[in-house]
Amino acid sequence: MSTKVLVVEDEPALLDTLEYNLTRQGYTTTTANDGQMAISLARTLKPDLIVLDIMLPYLDGFEVCRILRQEMNVPILMLTARDAEVDRVVGLEIGADDYLTKPFSMREFLARVKAQLRRARLDRADAAPPVVESETYVMGNIMLDVTRHEAYMNGASLSLKPKEFDLLLYLVQHKGQVLSRDMLMEHVWGWSFGGGSRTVDVHIRWLREKIESNPAQPERLITVRGVGYRFEG
Repeated sequence: MSTKVLVVEDEPALLDTLEYNLTRQGYTTTTANDGQMAISLARTLKPDLIVLDIMLPYLDGFEVCRILRQEMNVPILMLTARDAEVDRVVGLEIGADDYLTKPFSMREFLARVKAQLRRARLDRADAAPPVVESETYVMGNIMLDVTRHEAYMNGASLSLKPKEFDLLLYLVQHKGQVLSRDMLMEHVWGWSFGGGSRTVDVHIRWLREKIESNPAQPERLITVRGVGYRFEG
């Protein structure tokens, strides 16, 4: 989508010049020539940047900036014919992001616009929640999605209880290794769990009913007599 810029300036010749040059740069440019129109358009258009003159009819740029800053986090580049330091300080204190004194070169103006838009994009990127890569394990026709805590077999969802999933995941992560009941109890349930090792046997039986073609003759969840269990891929 095109970047939207709202230009608020009451001097017609300068307004036309700014609109022309911004449009040539590929920005979708909307204009206003007084403070009340500026607030109305900003609320409607939700621009990516506002170029705001200070000396405006009805509401001056300071008041427009103060009102909009309470409602939105759009970058605001203020323009003024006055070079007094107090004006720059007031503008920045009420929420303006940059300040440009007239007369200015069009090259500097466009550079300031580009800089403010780039800074806004970086701020949005920093504020966005991190993208979490899905951690998955695939063993034959079984897939475990650790991030979503979901299991699939042949593409269909397996309805596993939380501890069934945790037990299967631990076995898959240690494929081919013989894991004792005590080891499984420690890593899946934790030593604070009050149940005995019989809990592991029960959950293994439940898992076999869901992932083995013949639970009575398992090919994946293998019992190693006197030791524990092993997952075969």
